[in-house]
Amino acid sequence: MKFNKIRRLLSCTRRCVDDYNMIEEGDRIAVGLSGGKDSCALLCTLRDLALFYPKKFEVMGITVDLGFEGSDYSETELFCREIGVEYIVKKTSIAEIIFDIRKESNPCALCAKMRRGVLNETAKEAGCNKVALGHHYDDAINTFMLNLVHEGRIASFSPVTYLSNVDLTVIRPLSYCPEKDIEYFARQNTLPVSKSLCPEDKHTERESIKQLVDSLDREYEGFKHRVFHAMQKQNVSRWGKNQKFIKADNPEDTKF
Repeated sequence: MKFNKIRRLLSCTRRCVDDYNMIEEGDRIAVGLSGGKDSCALLCTLRDLALFYPKKFEVMGITVDLGFEGSDYSETELFCREIGVEYIVKKTSIAEIIFDIRKESNPCALCAKMRRGVLNETAKEAGCNKVALGHHYDDAINTFMLNLVHEGRIASFSPVTYLSNVDLTVIRPLSYCPEKDIEYFARQNTLPVSKSLCPEDKHTERESIKQLVDSLDREYEGFKHRVFHAMQKQNVSRWGKNQKFIKADNPEDTKF
């Protein structure tokens, strides 16, 4: 199966992968498929990159089913079959634990932590040594602003993080890809994007920051570019280029 309009994403992804030494010979990479456009686009891009990248690697997809009523990943399963990628759905009761049992007032942080734990465990069971997440260029900037505004910290997530407690490396190959390019690619290829069933979707601090950053970028042309460039120049959260992998027991630089 050939994808339409993938060249731009491939170019951005290849540069990011090379700049941060994300992929090595013999890697088996699990892409965390959430059902959104970003992770699905990442799977497509890595699948095509594997066809010509000088270092041979394998790609598979993993979805952590949070247990929301009505969740259905049959279209994603069919899509993975069509593009020749192994796919696993790991069923959990995360939604019940967070919303019904614990009744969390701030559910996003705990949900993300539990979801990452299941994803990493499933990836290890599937023989993977790396997990790829669909965070893109805008996400890196928004996370930086989120930490600055809410916590007074100069930090974002890192492009590459080695998790010593589970012996896995987390990579974010779409970090050079603007969200608008991913949206365009998703539309052109009718990717199996499913609507989030989470009741907190679009009602988070992250969404508010996203709207703020988009507004600033409209008012001050090039705002996003300058923020990202500053992150690289100052090596914020290891965004300086050509970094070696980062060892960490705490995998993230943000709780959001």
